[in-house]
Amino acid sequence: MARKKNSPPQAESLQISHDKTKSGENNDAKHESNWTFLSNHSHVLIALSKNPGMVLREVAILVGITERAVQKIISDLERDEFISKKKIGRQNIYRISQDKKLRHHLESHKSIGDLIQLIVKT
Repeated sequence: MARKKNSPPQAESLQISHDKTKSGENNDAKHESNWTFLSNHSHVLIALSKNPGMVLREVAILVGITERAVQKIISDLERDEFISKKKIGRQNIYRISQDKKLRHHLESHKSIGDLIQLIVKT
C-alpha cells in the first residue's frame, strides 16, 4: 500500500488495520487474551508457598516475569509483612504470614492462607 503524501506513519497503520477489517478478516478469532484473575504478587506468593526455598530465578520462570520484577514483588511483600525471609547459608527461605488479610476491600475478610489453600493442592 502506497503511503499517502504528508500522512504520518500512524495514519498508514490505521488505514491498513481498517482495510483488513473491511476485507472480512475476523480479528476476534485470532485474538488471544493473556490476562489472569490473580496478580503477579499472588503468583509469587503461591510459588513460594509450594517451595519456600525457591530461588528468584525459578520463581520468575514459573510466574512468567523477569527476575527483577520478582525482586520488586518480594520487596513489596516483605515491606508489608506478608512474607519474611531467613537466610540459611546462601539460600533464602521464605515464610508466608498466613493470617495476614488480603488487601482489597472486596476480599479483606479472607487471609493469605485462605487464598493459598484455595489454589494450592494439598
